[in-house]
Amino acid sequence: MNLIDLHCDTLWRLLDLGGEGDLLENDGSVSIRKLEEEEALAQFFACFAYRDAMEGNTSAEQYNAGYRRVLAMTDYLHEQAERWGGRLEIAAEPGDIEAIRRRGKTAAILTVEEGGILNGSLERLEELYRRDVRLITLLWNYENCIGAPGSREPSVMERGLTPFGVRVVERMNELGMIVDVSHASDGVFWDVMKCSKKPVAATHSNCRALAAHPRNLTDGMLRALGERGGVTGLNLYGPFLGTPEESRLEEMTAHVLHMLRAGGEDLPAIGTDFDGFDGMKRMDIPDTGCMGRLWEALKKEGLSESQLDKIWYKNALRIWKER
Repeated sequence: MNLIDLHCDTLWRLLDLGGEGDLLENDGSVSIRKLEEEEALAQFFACFAYRDAMEGNTSAEQYNAGYRRVLAMTDYLHEQAERWGGRLEIAAEPGDIEAIRRRGKTAAILTVEEGGILNGSLERLEELYRRDVRLITLLWNYENCIGAPGSREPSVMERGLTPFGVRVVERMNELGMIVDVSHASDGVFWDVMKCSKKPVAATHSNCRALAAHPRNLTDGMLRALGERGGVTGLNLYGPFLGTPEESRLEEMTAHVLHMLRAGGEDLPAIGTDFDGFDGMKRMDIPDTGCMGRLWEALKKEGLSESQLDKIWYKNALRIWKER
C-alpha cells in the first residue's frame, strides 16, 4: 500500500533496549519483513538518544555521549542496509525513495530524535547530514540547546527557540533537512513556523482537541501546518490517542478525520512511533504489517482512494521532496 511511516524507534529498541534480531526480522513492531508485508515505500528510522541513560555527570556530558551513540546508530543502519542490500536501501536525495522502489526495495531514511545532542555545535549538524540524516526532531522531553519541550507547565510551554535553535532551523533549511516539531513546546512550534522557509513536519503527534496531551497539536497548529504545506504523522501511542494503556483503532480513525477537518487533506500522514513505547494492554495495530486495518477503517468512514493515498504516502513524499 506504499506506506511511508515518518517515525519509529526500532534502532533504539535493537541497540539500547536489548531487542532480539536485526532489521530483517526482530521482536519489535518494524522489520524488513513486516515492511514488505505492508508493501511499504519508506520507513523513517529515528536515532534516539535518551539523555538520562547516557554517561556523564552533567546534561552537557550526557548529550555528548548521546551524540556518540547517535553516530553509532547511523553506522548500524548503514551496515544493515549493506547486509540486506537486496531489500533495503538508504534514501538521502529527493528522488531516492521512488528510485529505490523501482529497484524492488524499501527505502530507509535516517533521522535523529533529540536535538540536544548538537550541544550548541552546528558542526555536529553538518556531520549528521554527511551521514545521511535528513530529519531532526528538535526536542524530546527535556529543555535543550534548541528550545523547550512540550510540557504541562505553562511557563515551559510558552518558551520558544533559543538563538542557537533559530540557527539550527535556518541551517537545516539550507542543507535540506526536515524540521520536526513533535515534542516541541507551543512556543517552539510557533517560532519554527516563523523562521522556517521550508514545510515543517510534526512526525508523530496527534490532535489536542481529542486528547488533551501537551504532545498533541491544537487546531490552530494543525491549520498552520496545513497552510504552510507541512504534515502531521498519526501516532499510535494510547495516551496520545485518548485511552491510557490502549491503542484503539477507532481513536486512530477519529484523529485522522480531525486532522482532515482542521488542516485539509494535504496534512495527515503516518508516524506510528512503533518500538518507542510499551505498556499497551490493547494494540489494535501491533506492527507495520497490520497497518492495512487502519486503511480499511478509514475507507469505511468514507475516505476516497485519493485521500487515503495522501495519508499513506503522498503527503510524506511531498515534504521529503520539498525539504
